[in-house]
Amino acid sequence: MSRELLDAVVIETEGAPLASVIWLHGLGADGHDFPPIVPALGVPKQARVRFVFPHAPMRPVTINGGMTMRAWYDIKSMDLERHVEQEHLEASREQVEAWIAHERELGIPSERIVLAGFSQGGAIVLYAGLQFGERLGGILALSCYHPMAELIETRAADANRRVPIFMAHGTRDPVVPIHLAEATIESLRESGYEPEWHAYPMPHSVAPEEVKDIARWLLPLVASV
Repeated sequence: MSRELLDAVVIETEGAPLASVIWLHGLGADGHDFPPIVPALGVPKQARVRFVFPHAPMRPVTINGGMTMRAWYDIKSMDLERHVEQEHLEASREQVEAWIAHERELGIPSERIVLAGFSQGGAIVLYAGLQFGERLGGILALSCYHPMAELIETRAADANRRVPIFMAHGTRDPVVPIHLAEATIESLRESGYEPEWHAYPMPHSVAPEEVKDIARWLLPLVASV
């Protein structure tokens, strides 16, 4: 594995893992952001689920005055179109596929690998997961939107036409307005997907009730052995 691929926080299992969750953080955070959520999900030890929290690369971010920070892609503007750097999207998609390949090397089939992400990380797992050519266990996308929704249908992989998708958002989110997520839900449904959708009275964050809903959705995907 490359040094970049190893750049992650990993919560190992007791024994060979039977399932994996690859969880991407948001803009300006890092792989240490979401490991604290794992105990709250209540995944039984015997399920042997491995959690991987990669660090995004460091790059200048235009909307933040060109400041260098961890980001899965550059955002050029904060208008409705949210102009993003497509080259970065592709690089991050390739990185996600490299992580999937690594988990498969550990003996985990792709259908037992769940992609998860928050904010920018959620955008990437939607972008990468819907294009991935082998069936995934699920896609968990929080407080985000699809960064290139017009490509959902044209780049969709047949293997993941029925993949379970969970999307959730805060009704008081000042960073990623909820209408962007609602537009993604509409695009997904128009393309034949059946995403599970939740809205919570919260800002750009994760709420306790949301964690309960995530656990209910996630556990059957990773704990069935």
